[in-house]
Amino acid sequence: MVALMAMVGCSSDKGDDSEVNPNDNAPAVSENDSMAQDKSEDEVKSEKETDDIIGQKWLLVTLEGQPVEPAENKEQAIYFQLQEKGNRVMGFAGCNTFNGTYTLEEGMRIRFSQMLSTLKACPDVDVDEQAFLAVFELTDNYTMNNGELILNVGRRAPLAVFQQP
Repeated sequence: MVALMAMVGCSSDKGDDSEVNPNDNAPAVSENDSMAQDKSEDEVKSEKETDDIIGQKWLLVTLEGQPVEPAENKEQAIYFQLQEKGNRVMGFAGCNTFNGTYTLEEGMRIRFSQMLSTLKACPDVDVDEQAFLAVFELTDNYTMNNGELILNVGRRAPLAVFQQP
């Protein structure tokens, strides 16, 4: 009973002449809620960037820091494409086609696995196909910069840079 009287005694009576503040009934936002909202915004940004790379054809423009010019006598440019269905990756390495699977993770992380390629012999290929295919084995993250997709390992220099056609 004493506790009840103490609670009643502590309550405030605003009376008729007090102003009503519309924020009085607004739910309080804690620091944790704010962080959750920030995280959600980051997740939305990450999902948007993920959506931007899936289903697009990415042409190779730089391999191990060296520019790659498309050869005029080639049928098609060196490229890869991430397919949403089955998380499949496929592409053309200059002579041989390749495919495999990929996994996208939070924080712009990407992993390629089960990579396979055809075994045609092409003596006039301008790019070291093995070096190009090794990019997919080594890559663990990607960045987007001015419409370029950059495949990286750790915090080292980019392994390869790609652009959309």
